[in-house]
Amino acid sequence: MAFHSSIYKRKLTGGKKRAYRSKKKYETGGYAAETILGEPKRKSTRGLGGNIKVKVLTDKFASVTDPKTGKTQKTEITRVVKNGANVDYNRRGVITKGAVIETALGHAKVTSRPGNDGVINAVLIAGKEKA
Repeated sequence: MAFHSSIYKRKLTGGKKRAYRSKKKYETGGYAAETILGEPKRKSTRGLGGNIKVKVLTDKFASVTDPKTGKTQKTEITRVVKNGANVDYNRRGVITKGAVIETALGHAKVTSRPGNDGVINAVLIAGKEKA
């Protein structure tokens, strides 16, 4: 659970600050979806104001756009090439925004946030080389 506030920070002297209250509902974070390759699986969660957020837990397809032609195709993801967001995500093959994935069309960079948007959108960065 993410929590970004000054409640748990330390004093200038290095001493600990005691939390004066527990977290309120709007201050609590959610668990990260940590999208990986696999059979398509999604989870819906309720957000503030009754908004529904769809999280992609596992998926094997991505909507890849070719910037030269402007065409978008649904293609299968072969593997996660790299993820600069986190070293551990890179090892485990977690798909987040900015991750580079390998598809049938070539390498593509993920432009959507799978844990928030419910889809995996990507833009082609290198076409498939002809052998």
